[in-house]
Amino acid sequence: MFSKCKNYLAKVKILRSLKARLFLIILLAGIIPSVGMRHAILQNYEDRAVSVRIADVQNQFKILANHLLTYSYLHDTSSDIVNTELEQLSNLYDGRVLVIDKNFKVIKDTYGISEGKTVISEEVIRCLKGSGSTNYDRKNGYIEITTPIVDGTLSVPAGTEEKEGGSLAEGVLLTSVSTDTITTTLEILNRKALIVEIIALIFIIAIAFVLSSLLTAPFERVTQAINAVKAGFTDEQISVNDYVETEHIVDAFNQLLGRMKTLDDSRQEFVSNVSHELKTPLTSMKVLADSLMMQEEVPVELYKEFMTDIANEIERENKIINDLLSLVKMDKKAADLNIDSIDINDLVELILKRLRPIARKQGIEIIYESIRPVTAEVDEVKLTQALSNLVENAVKYNKPQGWVRVTLDADHQFFSVEVSDSGIGIPAEALEHIYERFYRVDKSHSREIGGTGLGLAITRSAVLMHRGSIKVSSEEEKGTTFTVKIPLIHPV
Repeated sequence: MFSKCKNYLAKVKILRSLKARLFLIILLAGIIPSVGMRHAILQNYEDRAVSVRIADVQNQFKILANHLLTYSYLHDTSSDIVNTELEQLSNLYDGRVLVIDKNFKVIKDTYGISEGKTVISEEVIRCLKGSGSTNYDRKNGYIEITTPIVDGTLSVPAGTEEKEGGSLAEGVLLTSVSTDTITTTLEILNRKALIVEIIALIFIIAIAFVLSSLLTAPFERVTQAINAVKAGFTDEQISVNDYVETEHIVDAFNQLLGRMKTLDDSRQEFVSNVSHELKTPLTSMKVLADSLMMQEEVPVELYKEFMTDIANEIERENKIINDLLSLVKMDKKAADLNIDSIDINDLVELILKRLRPIARKQGIEIIYESIRPVTAEVDEVKLTQALSNLVENAVKYNKPQGWVRVTLDADHQFFSVEVSDSGIGIPAEALEHIYERFYRVDKSHSREIGGTGLGLAITRSAVLMHRGSIKVSSEEEKGTTFTVKIPLIHPV
């Protein structure tokens, strides 16, 4: 039932509005108590009026019962005094009175239609035993009362049983009393209560509208502030502190806005850096070409030297472009990964096999330590590129006759690859920037060894695409250690 109501609310657009829901809640909170109060008051009045009427009638007919015994009316119904009294009470309460003797015979009926008949009912039998009864018939609009005709001077001990063939009462007064006056009064009160309720409903609707508007106003201010930022009218952080909920929303938006600003600044810096990095080789090539063109009868040796420099600049330009393309691919979603179950031990050995010749040229020893066999679900191409960058950097930024140690290990959830070296290290203030695109700790040294400043950015992107993590620790002139940790089973 709850799910059906929820689905219905989701379909009706206006009911999805917080303002509309608050309006309905306040409206119902005002209407339901007022309706309940009206019914409770009318019910209480009805019960009280019926109770008063019953008590009044019982008192009158107890007196009448004594008169019936005084004038021996059960044996002789000719008493004008009693008959007059019966008629008066019948007219007073707009009802009917039956006088029944202990043989269940009707000896007097104020309507004159049941005299001489026998009336046997549960109420009459109980009343002959000395216990009167009352019954309110709301549907037909009358109260039926039975009053025992007993001698008021005699007392019957509690718990006294009726003797066989006898009774405690001499007879029964069976009275039907009309409740038309009570019903009429109820109708009048109900009409007046409805008028009051309608007036109250108008006030409740007005209050509900005002309160729902006031309660949702902070959220509308949040929307307006966000729209202003979206339209470009402002880029300042917004502040709506009316509710804890609006504070949370605003804080989340401000954090998002700050991240967007950071990304925008990073993008602008990236474009600037790309322009600079691509322009530098082109400028060098233009200078070299212009130098050749300005000279006449250029020696072959100089010509070859300049062309070699131009070829190196072209190679550098090509490397920057390739790294940029790799970085763009890394920026795609993790769904673009080509996941396969790969033997990580074989993968690392293949990477090191390719890089050992480069390391030997610089006298660098590469040490590989595999703690245990590891098989994981990864994108072989992207992971190869990430680990190759780490090992290649460890070789490039090392000291002569240094070493690079690669350690592979795993637990029940992740495998880790640790790449440590005996190189020049990274300054502490630079550690938080090393993954930024085109960032170089030592720009002159990086250009000497052919760095583009994109390797670690590519590595970090590849690791994050695998839902992994990368950490670094370094000390200048003592070396650097990168630790990559990736899940064995790729998260879906």
